[in-house]
Amino acid sequence: MAGRIEDYALIGDMQTAALVCRDGTADWLCLPRFDSHAAFAGLLGTEEHGYWRIGPAHPSGAAPPRADRRRYRGDSLVLESEWDTARGTVRIIDFMPPRDGAPQLIRIVEGVSGRVPMRSALRMRFSYGRVVPWVHKVGDRTVAVAGPDSVWLDTTAETFGKDLTTYSDFTVSPGERVAFTISWQPSHSGPPALPDPDGSLEATEEFWREWVEHCTYHGPYRDAVVRSLITLKALTYAPTGGIVAAPTTSLPEEIGGVRNWDYRFTWLRDAAITLSSLLRTGYRDEARAWREWLLRAVAGDPENLQIMYGIAGERELSEAELSWLPGYENSQPVRVGNGAAGQLQLDVYGEVTEALHLAHMTGLARNDYASLLQLRLIGYLEDHWNEPDEGIWEVRGPRRHFVHSKVMAWVAVDRTIKLIEAGDVDGPLERWREMRDDIHRDVCEKGYDKERNTFTQSYGSKELDASLLLIPQMGFLPPDDKRVIGTIEAIQRELSTPDGFVLRYPTAGEDAGVDGLEGDEGAFLACSFWLADDLAMIGRVDEARQLFEKLLALRNDLGLLAEEWDPHLKRQVGNFPQAFSHVPLIDTALRLTASSAFGG
Repeated sequence: MAGRIEDYALIGDMQTAALVCRDGTADWLCLPRFDSHAAFAGLLGTEEHGYWRIGPAHPSGAAPPRADRRRYRGDSLVLESEWDTARGTVRIIDFMPPRDGAPQLIRIVEGVSGRVPMRSALRMRFSYGRVVPWVHKVGDRTVAVAGPDSVWLDTTAETFGKDLTTYSDFTVSPGERVAFTISWQPSHSGPPALPDPDGSLEATEEFWREWVEHCTYHGPYRDAVVRSLITLKALTYAPTGGIVAAPTTSLPEEIGGVRNWDYRFTWLRDAAITLSSLLRTGYRDEARAWREWLLRAVAGDPENLQIMYGIAGERELSEAELSWLPGYENSQPVRVGNGAAGQLQLDVYGEVTEALHLAHMTGLARNDYASLLQLRLIGYLEDHWNEPDEGIWEVRGPRRHFVHSKVMAWVAVDRTIKLIEAGDVDGPLERWREMRDDIHRDVCEKGYDKERNTFTQSYGSKELDASLLLIPQMGFLPPDDKRVIGTIEAIQRELSTPDGFVLRYPTAGEDAGVDGLEGDEGAFLACSFWLADDLAMIGRVDEARQLFEKLLALRNDLGLLAEEWDPHLKRQVGNFPQAFSHVPLIDTALRLTASSAFGG
């Protein structure tokens, strides 16, 4: 049985990632890319669907022991877990070296004290647990082959096969190290190069150490910010610069529910706000790579802008259900692909334009096509900003005139006007100034409830939406505007859980079914960080800091966050780890640090 979502650690090589549970089980690994079929899919099913456990030997039928301690080695993505047993203490070091050849998952078992009996159990299952590979020996190496995939196991320990699983039983003494490596290779190719576990470990630690040195944030929340930055870097697909929203699919927003989605793609919204956080903390190379990815993905067709693409810019992300997987804690269906790729979400024009604007303002070398793309996006908005859409939350109900979408359309026009005013591009300045004023007026007239002094989710609705918290952050209205303060207080009053965390929108009430889905969901962590941001902006800095520190306390022991927090079960839910949670963590830390610096 899979662990709780917060029981998992992330390791990765910036092309794919694995999740390793507290009991030493790797339950999720897609090879060779984030969006490839999973070779370990036990996270969404059972051990029959693939896993790799290394840990102290335990009686058959008993639950494997959980590590007593675990941490990342310094500012890296190298995981270190320790077990204290009756026979002594043992350590396992798990990591995926930045790729130079075949993708590898390396696990080094190290004796600390005593003599500890250990077991490795490797059950490869390709195609999300559906395909049992042919496992055989090639010299001293073990290889699992099925269709286009092969995975090679290298270790100095003796191995044996039983029940379609590859086992190794061994004992470690103090200072003794036993390494295991699996490497993926196309099945039609020759064997991958023999691994060098110790050399790879040293190189991996050095990579992360050097990368973190570029961070320009040195405030009171540095540890949390750096861990979030490392997580965002790990979610970046190095060959193209695309950024996945999360490395998982179908981890539920409600345990046992149907809100289970595939997040292994590049959402323009998520990637744009990730870019903004990286730029504000000193990471310009990643920003440049993402901008180049964007230009390739959109290419010459910005009028048909999708809200998400594959990590190499693919447009076809057809959604399907994997009926043979029972789902995480029986949360069905398990989905791959994402049908929301075909939705109209007008807010993405604002997020992309804001990211390009910030890149320009922070001195990223000019790209003429990026400026041309920005102009063409505004040309599209001229004809479409006043249409209904599916909005930031990708509702699968009827399209509506979502207030946040209109606000972000205003942002797109406003930032482009600033580009023209700076003399960097030419465009119809007066016409677009008039459009900017029209959008602003439209939102203030149709999206604002005067009686309750709050903006609403959509035109004509009485419901609230946490995305309205972005109104002051985007500069649509100043923080001290009474309508902004009224909206913040209304969201605190009507969309907050008893713990003070924020829901995205009501899933019951007048607009029940606005998202076209059954069931409920947890508090959305990004929205809760947005509230902390807004509280700081309106001068309630102490309250903002208290909320921020409560949110930090929701992270697991390794500093990782899923998409949501279930206030009833008191556990993380949704895909994990989630870029859309770690980005606002960074942003709020920066704002609170600035507020403190100025006496807030």
